[in-house]
Amino acid sequence: MKLTCFKRFSIIALIVALSGTMNITVSAQSKKQKYKVAVCDWMILKRQKLGAFGLASEIKADGIELDMGGLGKRPTFDSKLGDPIERQKFLDKSKETGVGISSIAMSGFYAQSFAKRDSITLMINDCVATMKNMKVKVAYLPLGTESDLTKNPELRPIIIERLKWAGKQVGKIGGVIAIETSLNATEEKKLLEEIGCKHIKSSFNFANAVDNGRDIATELKILGKKYLAQIHASTTDTVWLENDKNVDMPKIKKALDEMKWSGWLIVERSRDVTQVHNVKANYGANVAYLKKIFQN
Repeated sequence: MKLTCFKRFSIIALIVALSGTMNITVSAQSKKQKYKVAVCDWMILKRQKLGAFGLASEIKADGIELDMGGLGKRPTFDSKLGDPIERQKFLDKSKETGVGISSIAMSGFYAQSFAKRDSITLMINDCVATMKNMKVKVAYLPLGTESDLTKNPELRPIIIERLKWAGKQVGKIGGVIAIETSLNATEEKKLLEEIGCKHIKSSFNFANAVDNGRDIATELKILGKKYLAQIHASTTDTVWLENDKNVDMPKIKKALDEMKWSGWLIVERSRDVTQVHNVKANYGANVAYLKKIFQN
């Protein structure tokens, strides 16, 4: 049976229409995704580089945790993001690739002291301004080796004082600073209660629990939805997440589901030590595994 031109056109139009509907549906589902998976730009060797978006897209991550840059002895971060022209390049690349920005990281504090640095006001204000200008609601602040509250409990009063002030600053833009500490969940919850600011929450790290023999799911439940801003969903480098016997990912997902939490799962490490420099293999595998468990 031969089709008239009109019928052929109608069928083609219908196919196109259905295709568009399917795309819209997929896009809508993506936006509604309860859990999203990101990678740290500095750990994929693309710290504050536009190429981080392309690489994240290639390994199928939903986003990147975008770093503010190094600190060293500078008064503030070595960041391009304060320049409107440079900042727009990052925003455009994010839109072009469909790779979001989970959070703005202050990774310089892994080695620098949040408790003792003099120019903390400038650093926090620069980060908050970047969050505002890039429409990102979460900043990541690791209280690293120099502000480790387990090893240096005497720093607790000044850290609390500074975090209370920082919370007020980020609160002005309706954002959150997510801190990572070495404390267990019970003690970290006490710290957050003492700070008493809804704009200071936790960036929970799987590695902290695993390295100290604690159960990840139990720790998450103790901390609770109220205090959880984001999760660094990886452990110290040994094997990929899917091969890590210390990480019961279905149990972790069940705990988060029961808590009714939603947000970003960010891969920092969990690299296979036999191929630690293979960025695509390590981060591709960990992203794929997290998506298999959390987005299936």
